[in-house]
Amino acid sequence: MGQNKIISLLKRPQYLFLMLGHRGFFKWMNDETYLKIAYWCKMDKKLNLVNPTTYNEKLQWLKLNDTNPEYPSLVDKYEVRNFIKKTIGEDYLIPLYGVWDDVDEINFDKLPNQFVLKGTHDSGGLVICRDKNTLDIDKAKRKLRKSLKHNYYWGQREGIYKNIKPRIIAEKYMVDESKKELKDYKFFCFDGEVKAMFIATDRGIDTRFDFFDLDFNHMPFMQRYPNAIKPIKKPKGFKEMIDLAMVLSKGIPHVRVDFYDINGKIYFGEMTFFHFSGWEKFEPSKYDELFGSWINPPFK
Repeated sequence: MGQNKIISLLKRPQYLFLMLGHRGFFKWMNDETYLKIAYWCKMDKKLNLVNPTTYNEKLQWLKLNDTNPEYPSLVDKYEVRNFIKKTIGEDYLIPLYGVWDDVDEINFDKLPNQFVLKGTHDSGGLVICRDKNTLDIDKAKRKLRKSLKHNYYWGQREGIYKNIKPRIIAEKYMVDESKKELKDYKFFCFDGEVKAMFIATDRGIDTRFDFFDLDFNHMPFMQRYPNAIKPIKKPKGFKEMIDLAMVLSKGIPHVRVDFYDINGKIYFGEMTFFHFSGWEKFEPSKYDELFGSWINPPFK
């Protein structure tokens, strides 16, 4: 365990529960009990599942009650490609180089000089190769093997991930006009209606999150990360991304649809049903109430 994790646990020992949960120590515990404890650990208050009002509370309710059998294929990073192809067209897909069940099946010699490897079943197994000549292949394989063994469900109790087949895919390495990163444009959708979005910048360096309404007015709140220091320009494909998100989210009480915009050319990123797993505070908290008001399944 790293020094930073030890310090974090000393400051907030309740995080030990979450760490052990991610490692599958509480498989014997039912989902509702686990979520109530985890919510208290992260949010410092009790979880109201009887009459949820905030965004974070409603996400926990959806974890337990919105069990559409089609959802797993929408969060599987390989299977979702079929949905995108049928729904909005394959032109929005990042080019795929391969998919493998086992890390040792990957033939690195056949991959181009730049590529991205990622697990299809979680959010942590990611290897970005900007120059194959300098890639530590053994280290990359170790990271991917660890990812393949991880079941994302146990730590978050997001049931849609429980039975996804773990695989590795290779996609084309993409950068936007900055030539340094690939900014995420993430749209909050509610049964086909887009209400807000946020942009992640400087990821892995000094991550910044900025939220905007549909007129691209900056929304004055934060979640986990600070706002950007410099003003963010409206992406060229802003309207197109909103239109696509409306189509992809139709019939789903809530999902976040992510895109990339590379000089106006739009690429699909992923679909996320539980933003930050519903365990991240809004500052100020009134925005937790606002986002929650947009989710309206029958909470009974």
